[in-house]
Amino acid sequence: MTRLETLQKNILAVFGEEAALTLDRNELTLEVPVSDWVQTCTTLRDHKDLSFEICIDLCGMDYSAWRAPTYDFDPSLFPHRFAVVIHLLSVKHNCRMRVRCFVPGDDFPVLPTLFHVWPTVNWFEREAFDLYGIVFEGHPDLRRILTDYGFIGHPFRKDFPISGYVEMRYDAEQKRVIYQPVTIEPREIIPRVVREDDYGVGR
Repeated sequence: MTRLETLQKNILAVFGEEAALTLDRNELTLEVPVSDWVQTCTTLRDHKDLSFEICIDLCGMDYSAWRAPTYDFDPSLFPHRFAVVIHLLSVKHNCRMRVRCFVPGDDFPVLPTLFHVWPTVNWFEREAFDLYGIVFEGHPDLRRILTDYGFIGHPFRKDFPISGYVEMRYDAEQKRVIYQPVTIEPREIIPRVVREDDYGVGR
C-alpha cells in the first residue's frame, strides 16, 4: 500500500466512509462544511494516524467565473462563491493533503479562524481577508496586509476591475500623497483568438 493510499484509508477511518474525500492527480482533497471547520482541522492535527502538524498555506478562492454561462457549471460542485483552501504537511508520516471549505455569504463570507489550531495561518488569513474579503471570525489581528490602509475593495475578487477604482500619487503642491480617480483608459486585453468564436474562419 502506498503512502497516499494509507493516508486515504486513515482519513476515512477517522471521519467515516461518508467523508467528502477525493483523490485526483495523486492529491487528496477533503471537503469540510463551515460547521465542522475548526473541529476537523484540530482532528487532522492531533490524531496519531494523521498528525498534520503544519499548515503550509491558506488561500481564498473566488469561483464566481464558474457560474458564467460559458462554463459547464455544476452547482453542486461550487455551492458558494468563495472557498478557503489549506495545504497541510505531516512531518511524522511524510505526506501532504488539501482541505477545502466553501464559505456561505457571497457578499460577506465569514469563517472561523484556524489561528488557534495552526498559528502559522495568521498572515495567510489576513491575506485572504485583504484580497478576497473573507472574514475570519476570532482572528486576533485581522487587518489588511498587502494593500494600502485606505484601500477600498478586495482586488482578487473576479468582479474587481483590473485598473482598480482609484490611483495614488505624490502631489508636489500639497506635499503629500493623494488619491484620485483612475486615469487609465480601459481597453480590451483578451486576444481576439480567445474572445471571438469565429476568429480566422473564412480568412
